[in-house]
Amino acid sequence: MKLVSWNVNGIRAIVKKNFSEDLKLMAPDVIGLQETKAQDDQVREALFGLDGAEAYELYSSSAIKKGYSGTAILTKIPPIAVQAGIGVPHLDEEGRVLRAEFEDFHFITVYTPNSSSALKRLPFRKEWDVRFAAYLKELDQSKPIICCGDLNVAHQDIDLARPAANYNKTPGYTQDEIDGMTHLLNHVDLTDSWRAAHPEQVGYSWWSYRGGAREKNVGWRLDYMLASSRLMPRLSESTIHSDVHGSDHCPVSINLHV
Repeated sequence: MKLVSWNVNGIRAIVKKNFSEDLKLMAPDVIGLQETKAQDDQVREALFGLDGAEAYELYSSSAIKKGYSGTAILTKIPPIAVQAGIGVPHLDEEGRVLRAEFEDFHFITVYTPNSSSALKRLPFRKEWDVRFAAYLKELDQSKPIICCGDLNVAHQDIDLARPAANYNKTPGYTQDEIDGMTHLLNHVDLTDSWRAAHPEQVGYSWWSYRGGAREKNVGWRLDYMLASSRLMPRLSESTIHSDVHGSDHCPVSINLHV
């Protein structure tokens, strides 16, 4: 089973690019999307009739605020259940979490809040990190989980091009956010599948649109496939698809042997 995650930075924008071709080339069984920036009906409308999308069932979770945040799941395998949110009302207003339950695992796509300019949203982010870890911990007790998405954090120095210049100054690389990620991995017993497979390799999944960052490969690894550690023997081919364009993020994927 091929599982893909992609922050599309606007579903209505990306379908006008090569999304159809990219979807067919990657051929996921399940794909989690983040930052759809559309209401549920607009997500469905954007994908309606799109070549390749007809093979999938679509589920989405939109923010109350229009044109903001949002997540979606496209799946060829009918889920047992689908649920939006983590059960904390004030954290669930932005459509940041969508879960599909399958026979032997939970698939969660998440768009973690950005701490924003001047780190003004860092307190919200810190609460999110604690509550989201508790949510995944509870899920993991029923069956293993694969949590994918834009976690808006570079966990280690190797995960961004310029760590010293950004540490404790830039959203996504503060000690609070790093600690939040460490807590998530340890509290739930999750493994960062790409880093486990490529312990010394530099790989990025997001590049600023400014200054030719992507061409120069001045990037960050913000997009992850996290898996319950007991699932790791069944995972292979953890990949960052840096050659796939259409968004400021590229897709990441993993194969789950069923």
